[in-house]
Amino acid sequence: MAAGAVVWSADYECDIGPHVFPTQKFRLVHDRLVADGLVSPGGALTPGTPERSRLALVHTEAYLRDLDELRWSERTMRSELPLTSGIVTAYALAAEGTTLAAREALERGAAAHAGGGFHHAYPDHGEGFCYLNDLAVAVRALQHEGRIARAAVVDLDVHQGNGTAAIFADDPRVFTLSIHQENNYPVPKERGDLDVGLADGTGDEDYLRALDRALEPVWRHAPDLLLYQAGADPYAEDVLGGLGLSLAGLEARDARVIDGCRARGIPLVVTLGGGYARAVEDTVRIHATTCALALRNARR
Repeated sequence: MAAGAVVWSADYECDIGPHVFPTQKFRLVHDRLVADGLVSPGGALTPGTPERSRLALVHTEAYLRDLDELRWSERTMRSELPLTSGIVTAYALAAEGTTLAAREALERGAAAHAGGGFHHAYPDHGEGFCYLNDLAVAVRALQHEGRIARAAVVDLDVHQGNGTAAIFADDPRVFTLSIHQENNYPVPKERGDLDVGLADGTGDEDYLRALDRALEPVWRHAPDLLLYQAGADPYAEDVLGGLGLSLAGLEARDARVIDGCRARGIPLVVTLGGGYARAVEDTVRIHATTCALALRNARR
């Protein structure tokens, strides 16, 4: 059994000012994985600056220029974050980080990206807390390199991955599944291959039943790579979510996806996605548990 890879950059912890999005969680998750012996100190793989051509596989040149020049425009102003060089660098590194993790997953069976999951970004604009769609960049990069043909994105964030769904809407090679809280951002939602909108307060039992049904078409798609957007925000104590999952329920959710990939020999990439628990320690625990399950199941 080969060890799975961990990808992380200290530059993910960018200054976004007073905000509900705890960018320190990336460092804290990494540190938890080190403390638990799942990656050695200094052993995480660090992404470099992505080639512009790689980002351009997904994002338009006009939008990328706005980001380069830190220019408020109709393309950047839909984000709910400031626009600074540190923030743009963090998002570019995250796009490269998910791409790096995807390459490692093909070699090792699984990789955990202690970052990424910015699924609200569209080709020509940012939305939510997302400027660049790292999930889409990774898929398009590996397709462009001829490493994969088919992919799946399993998005279990509390918010629908609208940008990802829109990007792959006309590509039958990429299956997008989103299980999310229906009465939550974004409004309106995009149409992915399978969207499961759950009622407010949905708890462990009903969530897991819905997930079991929803994963069946993912397995039938037989992807060469699965990107698991493992949001921590379906947790009952998340301030931006309205579902009712417990810590045990979230771990069972992760096991459904991770064990399913292992049983079918599908390389797996974990991205963190959202997480805004009242206690940041809960968010870190949820994300670290997801990463640990993926790393312990890495086989090639």
